[in-house]
Amino acid sequence: MHERPLSFRRWLGAGVALGIAAGLALAGTGQARAADDGPIKICAIDDHSGDFALIVKPKTLGYQTAIKEINDKGGVLGRKLELVFYDGQSDVKRHQELTEKCILDDEVNVVMAGATSSAREAARAVAVKNKVIYWHNNQGEGGIADHYSFFTGPIPEQQILTGVEYMIKKFGPKMYILAADYGFGQVSAIWTHVAAGLYGGEIVGEEFIPLGNADYAATIANVQKAKPDFGVFYLVGGAQYNYYPQAAAAGATIPAMSTVNIQQGYEHKRYPPPALKDMYVPFAYLEETPGDAAARFNKMAREVNPDEPYINEMTRAGYIAVHLMALAWQRAGTTETEETIKALQSGLFFDAPEGRVFLDPATHHLTIHMRMGRINEKHEVEIVEDLGFIEPWWLRTLGVNLVAKDEARQFLPWDDPRYAKYKK
Repeated sequence: MHERPLSFRRWLGAGVALGIAAGLALAGTGQARAADDGPIKICAIDDHSGDFALIVKPKTLGYQTAIKEINDKGGVLGRKLELVFYDGQSDVKRHQELTEKCILDDEVNVVMAGATSSAREAARAVAVKNKVIYWHNNQGEGGIADHYSFFTGPIPEQQILTGVEYMIKKFGPKMYILAADYGFGQVSAIWTHVAAGLYGGEIVGEEFIPLGNADYAATIANVQKAKPDFGVFYLVGGAQYNYYPQAAAAGATIPAMSTVNIQQGYEHKRYPPPALKDMYVPFAYLEETPGDAAARFNKMAREVNPDEPYINEMTRAGYIAVHLMALAWQRAGTTETEETIKALQSGLFFDAPEGRVFLDPATHHLTIHMRMGRINEKHEVEIVEDLGFIEPWWLRTLGVNLVAKDEARQFLPWDDPRYAKYKK
């Protein structure tokens, strides 16, 4: 197993007391400390059109569900939460322009924007420049260490390292990487090389697929020729999901692991079985996640939008982000940015749909209860292993502590001297 320095119990021990205090404060009034009696504004820029609409629309539902739940209980600091929504249209430049509009025209208190790493960085750069808190609310390639930036999705040490290790042990060392050809896919592939090096794997093929590509005949032939034990797939967007029915039609399905498919694009619901048979997903949340908290969350979300086809990982991520911001504003007693960041770094936890999450003060990422799911021949989700609570440990091993110092950068695996030897 990979190293996980700094025990979760030690970090959670400090966080529990502070998190409980924050939770108790939220139940109180706090009106006397509110600096304003107007609504607290949350900017959400989500792709409701374009190539990423299918996976991103459910994220907006997460915001709506949390805001309704909080407002029904009286709001925060005696104020209601208000969602300022714009359609990012799966366009990077539009994310940048709309973030500026949210901050300069709408005067929002926080920005939550971007699904792809490209859109994320376009929006995040504007928020950071204007010293506004920014949240990225879906899984990503990790490594970002920034004073104003916070994250609710799983990152490589929670998905790629655990997922590749599991697949090597179960199926053998040989893997074939298919990744979307942009920042997220490229960095995820780098992390896969690291995982292969750490756990005795062998990469027998690697392809980077242009966004919008929907024709996989040549790729399927390449995978068949390489004869991997399993695939590692980072395919994103409506067009790239076409790989799965095409591979099934060609009789070229192999066991595969993905950090994005199923939990975002719910391909097991959209394509007839057994096209996704033996797809393995290390996940924070699926609609099929067991437990009363997940059932309650799904019920609340469907009450807000009964027509939502699937409650995905992004729904959960958006829901958590709003609740953590509400806890931080209440604990700070104000929506002023720096005081709110201090509260976000004070050791907050939240009982999320998948189980308790802890906002790590040092890295601004979450400790998450992770599970390994398998799609069976009927396209049902089977949980094959409980991976436990996994911390966002990697940045801390590089000395990152955002409470003490703003790094204002994204670290890559090769910034870690332990991993340099696995560079392809």
